[in-house]
Amino acid sequence: MRSPISILLLALIIASSLGGLDVDVEAKPQTCSPSGKLRGKKPPPKKCNRINNSECCVEGKLYTTYKCSPPVTRQTKAVLTLNSFEKGKDGGGASEDEERVVALSSGWFNNRKSCFQRIRITAGNGRSVVAKVVDECDSTEGCDGEHDYQPPCPNNVVDVSKAVWDALGVASGEQGDLKVTWSFV
Repeated sequence: MRSPISILLLALIIASSLGGLDVDVEAKPQTCSPSGKLRGKKPPPKKCNRINNSECCVEGKLYTTYKCSPPVTRQTKAVLTLNSFEKGKDGGGASEDEERVVALSSGWFNNRKSCFQRIRITAGNGRSVVAKVVDECDSTEGCDGEHDYQPPCPNNVVDVSKAVWDALGVASGEQGDLKVTWSFV
């Protein structure tokens, strides 16, 4: 004789396979797991870019790399960091710090598919700002000349110009790392 539990389980399986019960086997939240590790190299003298309190790679230290970022939602959680987008600075682009521009972690940048799109960033103080995506904060590589001898970005970074920080009402002395939410506009 079968137990009531095994009969119930069998009924659920049959109902699900016949379409009589809507069971979502993909209901668990999507995650982004590390894709690997990168061993830090010692930067040549005066070659590590320390603008905006940027971190330099440490020889032998293992840095986590990511090919993905958390899923984008209407309120994607992220860490806001400060980047100089002036030519020859952190971002290395041709933009100015007065422009509201951002670099997204590799997964969110999505092989340039997010480039030139606009995003809305909201800070904990309730203020929000719209900015344009112009660059990638590389989560897959780092600790080399191309990346100013800085480690790979975490997978949840929105790296922004000073103009974005100012628009969010964050005082200059407090600009650096801030928990925010963002979404595509």
